[in-house]
Amino acid sequence: MKNIFSLSLMAVLILFSFSSCDSLQSALDEASKLNGGTAALTQAQIGEGLKQALKQGASKGASQLAARDGFFKNPSVKILFPAEAKQVESRLRALGAGNLVDDAIEKLNRSAEDASKSAKDIFVKAITQMTIQDATNILMGDKDACTSYLKRTTSNQLYQSFQPVIKRSLNKTGALNAWNNVMTRYNKIPLVQKVNPDLDDHVTNKAMEGLFKMVEKEEANIRANPVARATDLMKKVFAKQDK
Repeated sequence: MKNIFSLSLMAVLILFSFSSCDSLQSALDEASKLNGGTAALTQAQIGEGLKQALKQGASKGASQLAARDGFFKNPSVKILFPAEAKQVESRLRALGAGNLVDDAIEKLNRSAEDASKSAKDIFVKAITQMTIQDATNILMGDKDACTSYLKRTTSNQLYQSFQPVIKRSLNKTGALNAWNNVMTRYNKIPLVQKVNPDLDDHVTNKAMEGLFKMVEKEEANIRANPVARATDLMKKVFAKQDK
């Protein structure tokens, strides 16, 4: 408490020892240094620091998921059959056609991994649209405030950008053929109710969920771990939150 009072007193003395605008700004800068270098951050700087954090999270998350097995061997984001096709999986496995199901599931995840290579640029473009007021509200919010903002304000735009990428990847990886094999085999079973979920929509939504989850994980790391803050501005911005 004594140290805080001393620093505050020093800051006040510095401020009152200058009369011109330039001198006042110098005093503010000096007071900021005495207070850990964060007091003089502008809203614009806070916004830029948060954008840097989101870009770091998006880049790292997309890179991790774009690697082989980034989706397929990560239980928290692995893409499975749509809910309306669960009976398809269960029936085919019971009939000894589990290999068809396994092949389709693997290729769905390979498609998401392939599409994630393009996700970074899509996310970064969306992040640049964050306003200064948004950033100010986010800094002192929950540990996932950045990611929640990104979900809330960009999901529709991201879906429109990401869905064609997923569609190309589904073709590229053979996932569509694998899916069609599953559906053809299932629909030949007597008396079953035929199903054919929208595969593009399902994989796009699940891939986006996985990407947001990885961004959220990185955001939590940046908020909790000063070492994870890759730029000087991020360090200064999140130091405010630490207090």
